Amino acid sequence: MDIFDQQHIWHPYAKVPNPIVAHKVQSADGVCLNLDNGKRVIDGMSSWWSAIHGYNHPVLNKAITKQLAKMSHVMFGGLTHQSAIDLAKTLVAITPDNLTKVFFTDSGSVAVESALKIALQYWHNKGEKNKQKFITIRAGYHGDTFGAMGICDPDNGLHQLFCGVLPQHYFVKSPSTVTMDEALKDLEATLKQHSNAIAAMILEPVVQGAGGMLFYNPQYLSKAKALCEQYQVLFILDEIATGFGRTGELFALEYVNLEPDILCLGKALTGGYMSLGTTLTSDKISSTVGTLMHGPTFMANPLACAVANASIELLLNSPWQDNIARIEKHFYRALSPLKENDKVADVRILGAIGVVEMVDDIDVEKTQNQLIENGVWLRPYGKLLYTMPPFNITDDELSTITNAIKAVI
Repeated sequence: MDIFDQQHIWHPYAKVPNPIVAHKVQSADGVCLNLDNGKRVIDGMSSWWSAIHGYNHPVLNKAITKQLAKMSHVMFGGLTHQSAIDLAKTLVAITPDNLTKVFFTDSGSVAVESALKIALQYWHNKGEKNKQKFITIRAGYHGDTFGAMGICDPDNGLHQLFCGVLPQHYFVKSPSTVTMDEALKDLEATLKQHSNAIAAMILEPVVQGAGGMLFYNPQYLSKAKALCEQYQVLFILDEIATGFGRTGELFALEYVNLEPDILCLGKALTGGYMSLGTTLTSDKISSTVGTLMHGPTFMANPLACAVANASIELLLNSPWQDNIARIEKHFYRALSPLKENDKVADVRILGAIGVVEMVDDIDVEKTQNQLIENGVWLRPYGKLLYTMPPFNITDDELSTITNAIKAVI
C-alpha cells in the first residue's frame, strides 16, 4: 500500500482518501501483473478489455520503440504521418465497406463525442436543425465525458448524479432485459413519435458492458437499423469494448453483417499500450458534415498509431478465432455449473467474456484480496464478478481464473 496514493490520488469511481487499497504494480509481462508485495497475479481483466495480447509483448514493444526513435508526437492540424495513414488504411479495410472516413481521437469516450457531433452536424447541414437528440437502449454505457454520459442509462448507470444537468435524450427498452419484440415495439413507438427530433441511435452491439455486462440477440441490430432508416435516424455502433475479437467476431456487428452509419473504436485498438480512439463514417455523411468541429491535441498520436498497427497485424496473423473459442469453451465448462449455486443469480458467457452475477452485492475489497491470494486480478462491481482475459492466455492460466472465481463464491 502506498500512503500518498491512498491519501492524494483519485482512482476510478473512488473517493479520496480511498478506503479500498489500490494494489501497486511493479511490472507486467505475459498475462500477469507483478505486485510490489511479491505476488504475481493473472490479469483476468485485460486492463479493462484492452490488453488483448497481454503485457510487455516483444512485437508491440518493438513497434513503439521504432516510432519513438522518429518522433513521439506531432500535431495533426496541418500535418500528417505514415503511422496514421497506415492505421486508417487498415481500419477502412477491416470494417464494413461503407466506412471509408476515419477520425482519430485520444480515447474511446472522445470517439463517442465525435460520433455525436458528426450526427448533429450532418442533420444541421441538411437543414434539419431540430434533430438534436439521441436515442439508445437502457443499461448502456458509452463513456464518462459529458456527451457520452448523456446517453448512458440515466437510472441504473454510473452517472445518476449528473442527470439534472445532462441533455435529455430518449431511452427505450433493452433487448437484454425484455424480449426482442417488446424492445423493438418500444423503439418503433418512440421513433414514430419523436424521429423529427432524433439525430441518431447509438448502441453497444450484442454486449452491454459497464451498464451490467448484459448480452442480447444480434438480430436486434438489423431490425433496429431498419427502423432507423425508415424514420431517417442515423445508426451509431459503439464497439469500443467489443471490437477486435472479444465476442468471437472481429467486430460484434459481423454477427449480422451490419453496416452502421458511424462506428466508434478504442480500448483493444492499441493492444492496451496507448490511449487511442477512432470514429469511422461513410462518404455520404462526411461529405455532408464537411469540416468537423473537433480536434483533440493528441489525436493520431504517432506512438499510439504505430502500436495500433502492430497490434492489429499481430491479432489478424494469430489464430485468434481458435483462441476465443477455446476460452469460451473453458468458461462454459468451468463457470456454467455455478448457476446451481444459491448465491449466483446468473452466468453469462460470450466469446472471451465470462460473467457471474451474484444475488447480493459483492464486497469488493474482501473479494479482491481473496482473488489475489488465489493468484488472480479481477475488478468486480455491484453484483458482477466477471473476466475478459488476454487472448493468448493458456488453459492452465484460465483454470487459475475460474478456480479463483469458484473459491470466492
